[in-house]
Amino acid sequence: MPLNFNRSWTDEDLDRWRDTCARFVEDELLPDDAAARERGNVGMALWRKAGALGLLCTDIPDTWGGGGGDFRHEAVLYEECARRGISGWGNSVHTIVAHYFLNHGTEDQKARYLPRMARGELVGAIAMTEPGAGSDLQGIRTRAEQRSGPGGDEFVINGSKTFITNGLLAGVVLVVCKTDPTQGARGTSILIVETEGCAGFKVGRVLDKLGMKSQDTSELFFDGVTVPATNLLGGAVGQGFYQLMGDLPYERLIIGVTALAGMEGAYQATLDYVRERKAFGKPIGDLQNTRFKLAEVATQIQVGRAFIDRCVEQLVAGQLDTATASMAKLWASETQGRVLDECLQLFGGYGFMNEYLIARMYADARVQRIYGGTSEIMKEVISRAL
Repeated sequence: MPLNFNRSWTDEDLDRWRDTCARFVEDELLPDDAAARERGNVGMALWRKAGALGLLCTDIPDTWGGGGGDFRHEAVLYEECARRGISGWGNSVHTIVAHYFLNHGTEDQKARYLPRMARGELVGAIAMTEPGAGSDLQGIRTRAEQRSGPGGDEFVINGSKTFITNGLLAGVVLVVCKTDPTQGARGTSILIVETEGCAGFKVGRVLDKLGMKSQDTSELFFDGVTVPATNLLGGAVGQGFYQLMGDLPYERLIIGVTALAGMEGAYQATLDYVRERKAFGKPIGDLQNTRFKLAEVATQIQVGRAFIDRCVEQLVAGQLDTATASMAKLWASETQGRVLDECLQLFGGYGFMNEYLIARMYADARVQRIYGGTSEIMKEVISRAL
């Protein structure tokens, strides 16, 4: 069964946009992917080129330097990357950071950061997770103490973060920290840190991961990092937890979109392989077990496509709620794990070799059930809405 690239939410303009995205992935990302996996990052030149071509912040209004599109434009780009096993370019996190500025930033903050992010001059990262605090964001220990300085009010940040996507290359980091540890969630704020020449800021290791080898996932350290009070996202203390919760549906749908597209790419790669690989005198695609396994995979993809596409439509219409976004993330990431496992099995021993796309996709997919909120957290969120 061939893949159906038609989406319920597409149109001719988006089809042309898909062609543009596919060419960029084929011409710029794929040729360098092996080298990027070796060095642990895609390099700043790629970000600048993507910005010059209008591929960054496509759903940010053109008023702020973005593409003026909507989530569908982002989804197309994520799909074209995921189908080809491109996992190292942290564009989704970059876009999420841009949305924090768009949805919660002051006018000055939007004007200062969004155009540079759209041009690829600044790579965005958000520093939430700590060595002792993952899903429990209320347990973070990074502190930001407000004080009066020679240039006016300022914050002094102390703490450490880990598992930070785009951590090595980031030019702007949104740091989730405690501005009042006695107030629980209400004592959480988000501070903007520009990394270039920032005293007290240090990038630790680029972490050695199971998958996503070309993604610069890093440790970050803040030792007396001082920022002006104007770098408080939104300008009001204690709004961090509210800001984080407000943007989670967007992030979780991105994971659902990439998971579904990853399944489609794995399915197509497997279909091509079993038609060529022979065993017992005939292509293994002719064996009943192979045909039945692929029938199951194709069915899961088709069912999932209907749900994820509906979620995309709901997000564009401003109607996607937290529980449904969590369902999309939970179902798609869990199903992706099962589908990739079935596809890899049909490759036999070759499926275990990193030179084959299926092996890299298998390793890259595992984290989908962890970041953006673990599957267990998704179940908790969903159950509260029942």
